[in-house]
Amino acid sequence: MSFTRRQILAGLAGVAVVGLGAGGARYWLGRPADSAGHDYELIAAPMQVELVPGHATEVWAYGGQAPGLELRARQGDWLRVRFINHLPQPTTIHWHGIRLPLEMDGVPYLSQLPVLPGEYFDYRFRVEDAGTFWYHPHTSSAEQLGRGLVGPLIIEEREGSGFRHERTLNLKHWHLDREGAFSDFSVPREAARGGTPGVLSSLNGVHAPTLELPAGQVVRLRILNLDNTLTYRLNLPDAEVRIYALDGHPIQPRPLGKEYWLGPGMRIDVGLRVPEAGRELALRNGPLRLGTLRSVVAGEAPGDWPAALPANPVAEPDLARAQKLRFNFEWAGALSADTGEGAVPTFWQINGQAWDINDKTCVERPIATLHKNGHYIFELRNVSQYQHPIHLHGLVFKVLSSNRKRIEPYFTDTYLLGRNETAQVALVADNPGVWMFHCHVIDHMETGLMAAIEVV
Repeated sequence: MSFTRRQILAGLAGVAVVGLGAGGARYWLGRPADSAGHDYELIAAPMQVELVPGHATEVWAYGGQAPGLELRARQGDWLRVRFINHLPQPTTIHWHGIRLPLEMDGVPYLSQLPVLPGEYFDYRFRVEDAGTFWYHPHTSSAEQLGRGLVGPLIIEEREGSGFRHERTLNLKHWHLDREGAFSDFSVPREAARGGTPGVLSSLNGVHAPTLELPAGQVVRLRILNLDNTLTYRLNLPDAEVRIYALDGHPIQPRPLGKEYWLGPGMRIDVGLRVPEAGRELALRNGPLRLGTLRSVVAGEAPGDWPAALPANPVAEPDLARAQKLRFNFEWAGALSADTGEGAVPTFWQINGQAWDINDKTCVERPIATLHKNGHYIFELRNVSQYQHPIHLHGLVFKVLSSNRKRIEPYFTDTYLLGRNETAQVALVADNPGVWMFHCHVIDHMETGLMAAIEVV
């Protein structure tokens, strides 16, 4: 369901909040220049839901929803979110795929200190790119994302998209037992392989739902993979489907084909021509049904395929003068020497360096330093048998080529690097800061597969 901007969350707006006065300011590394107002008041809090029939599960919700409240803004506008933490843990919000100032990026001990229980933080940034994005914490990520702290962020095109109808489809698997209790979000033997999988699929928080779409119309489906670990092999058999955008950035429309591999953190916008009333289509992950799309009488003239979406204002890298850097994503093959309470095993590394999520000084040792407005080609080498959706904060890169498949170049913030694949991507380092660079299989990230890249 879409919500208008400036909406105060029904039923939650009256919850008491401890403000950040003089004493509370120690929890901030910076404040927005103007915090006089905000577009959304977004509360993170526990909530009871029924994911397994007949059993209650206490999820952690944004705005009384899990997945969270859909936030919307228009391209070029400022988005102002007052985030209020009513969880039992500190947390932050990272705005996945959004190019923004470092102080708004939501990385603890880098862009801000964690928002403590009972406190709030005002996020404020201009959204330059239209598309489908999302938001989530960057603290205790396996648990907090696993418990439901994920939500869509939709940036509408400045001049419109040409679609008369659209739906947002949030995909997420839950780590639950048969009675609805949470199981382990990360198991070491799984983190050392493909990642710890959830077992219960959901579409917009419901297992295998049926959604109604208007017959004869071309509907924009914004599909988001909000899963901790799972790569979806998306397919819509017997349907007319065209891809319009990948990870928020437009492409020249093309058929979906047999299936599309959507890794954790990735998004795809497709146009679906809805068949005649009464027909049903299955949205699938490989052979497994995620949900049913049912055609219903629309009462309006049939729609036509919209033109390509307008390109986002992303700087084009100059390949002729770009500096080349290589990044190897590989298995570390060792456990952390510290086996005490709270120790995290190390299974993964980038260029021989494993990130320690308990070491707050890791951000002070970037794996690469880029010059502002410099042009770069990254060679991404997966020296392992498992897939890694590689995500870069604060910047957008252009996928150029792969040794495993044919690439039609496109801009993105997350690339699914296949087993033993080498891919070339390029970017203009036009956003200064220290930006996280990591695999979005969450327990890969938390067991070493993360680094920092500095732009100065």
